[in-house]
Amino acid sequence: MDILKDDFNFYHFTVDKAMKNKEFLKKINLSSRYIRRSVREKNIFVNGKLILQNIDLKPGDIVSIKIEEEELNAIAEEKELDIVYEDNDLLIVNKEPGIIAHAVNVEQRGTLSNYLAGYFLKNNIKRKIRLVNRLDRDTSGLIIVAKNSNAHSQLAKQMEEGKIIKKYMAIVEGVIDRETIIEKNILRSEDGIKRIVDQRGQYAKTLVKPIKTFNNMTLAEVQLFTGRTHQIRVHLNYIGHSLVGDPLYGNPSPLIKRQALHSYYLKFNHPRTNKILEIKGELPCDMKTLIM
Repeated sequence: MDILKDDFNFYHFTVDKAMKNKEFLKKINLSSRYIRRSVREKNIFVNGKLILQNIDLKPGDIVSIKIEEEELNAIAEEKELDIVYEDNDLLIVNKEPGIIAHAVNVEQRGTLSNYLAGYFLKNNIKRKIRLVNRLDRDTSGLIIVAKNSNAHSQLAKQMEEGKIIKKYMAIVEGVIDRETIIEKNILRSEDGIKRIVDQRGQYAKTLVKPIKTFNNMTLAEVQLFTGRTHQIRVHLNYIGHSLVGDPLYGNPSPLIKRQALHSYYLKFNHPRTNKILEIKGELPCDMKTLIM
């Protein structure tokens, strides 16, 4: 079975062999929760006609599932966004440092969610803002935004199963001269703000690959295999190479006003086509200046 075409308001699939409608729905690349809701809300069509019962499908039939319009869930604010990829299911933005990714409540302003809401409103995208991954306020880089609940569900599952490959560029204090794997459990500290390496914590794994050294600093590629809060910052601090400019786990720096960490690479399966998607985001100016 193949998706017939890209459509913002529908998922379209072509039937490849004779089967019942329910059987077909189990095979397509949609979450079971989304399918159940589509059945309940009468959003399934075959060859353009609403289907209310389990019918026989034949090769060449077109099964369409409507994607409902939604109200925005954040106050819309205008700001130019660095959008590195967009289609009818996804938007991937290269977040600048100093911006909170997600609003804590619907009244909050000045977050990435607010600026995405402004973009959605301007472009008549009648969907909720659904962030698939998060970044600290002062960490820059790639954030995936799902444009419908199925895309969000599919990508959240990939994230939970560790199937989304996430790589960062980090500038650290001191010289790292060899590839290093850090496997140390991470625990929330008593102050509730910091995290610490502690065997009582959750398992965490980080891969650090040095790229170049300069001025007693190292530019490194860092890959996450787990997604613990502050994982990169905690693990790098543990091996004695804190992020340059990290005020929480290292030291403030006159060279940069935040921790020098950028999420530059994502690889995952597209939620509609299941094809592999690789995305890279350009380094921000403050980190470029630091390594020049």
